[in-house]
Amino acid sequence: MFSYRHGFHAGNHADVLKHTVLIAVVKHLTAKDSPLSVIDTHAGAGLYRLDDDFAGTSGEALDGIHKLRQAVVSAPLLQDYIELVASFNRPGETRIYPGSPFVVQALLRKAARDKLHLFEMHPTDSKALAAHVEQLQAGKQVTQQRADGFESLKALLPPPSRRALVLVDPSYEIKSDYSKVVAALQDSLKRFATGVYMVWYPVIPRPEAHDLPRRLKTLSNNAGKPWLHATLSIGHAEEKKERPGLTASGVFIVNPPHTVKEGLQVALPEMLAVLGRGKGKGTTLESS
Repeated sequence: MFSYRHGFHAGNHADVLKHTVLIAVVKHLTAKDSPLSVIDTHAGAGLYRLDDDFAGTSGEALDGIHKLRQAVVSAPLLQDYIELVASFNRPGETRIYPGSPFVVQALLRKAARDKLHLFEMHPTDSKALAAHVEQLQAGKQVTQQRADGFESLKALLPPPSRRALVLVDPSYEIKSDYSKVVAALQDSLKRFATGVYMVWYPVIPRPEAHDLPRRLKTLSNNAGKPWLHATLSIGHAEEKKERPGLTASGVFIVNPPHTVKEGLQVALPEMLAVLGRGKGKGTTLESS
């Protein structure tokens, strides 16, 4: 059950898509004065070394953040993403990669009393997350628990501020994760219909993965909520590998900020131009 470790994939093309969108959403939501609550149901370790045994062995960051930082990009969303990652590193280096918890925390405001709630079940990653959060010295702004994010989410909705972003990003290593995502979103919309809900998922040859965006669209439409769906496929490398790894992923947002689609219309083509590598590469962007 706990075989998945995100450190192996940190900084890859899927992280580029997910965190580019995440930054855009959080920056929009923090433009308003009222407090914001962010809930990360599957937070991982929070911070990763790209030169350690995990990331170094996989080399996935080479087709992600490393390639993007070496390019010249003009899309504002990509510039924001690159600048945020760079803020965790010395000039000219990309050794540290911030996971979603640290991406979000870097954008939250102390004066506005924004809150970040983190959940992670993996014993090793949960311990690492706790240590990383302690280093932040963020006080009550950030809470971290080793708990089931799907279940823990229920007690936090609706938040006192009536403004929240929920990030749902499980490992999907077991098939039931896909159904749990849909069930969690359905329950959350009943508890807090105006929240912003962001789901990341892998695009892989599995029926559950193929059906997930369709189920999320149906759920959103039935609830009368707007949605935004973006995918990035970098294509297959020319050299043949026994296990080519993940080549595509998607992000689905319910109640998306209106600025995100416009930003992605510019960012996705440039993202593909930098990261695309072969047959099957492409992007999609659709909304209700």
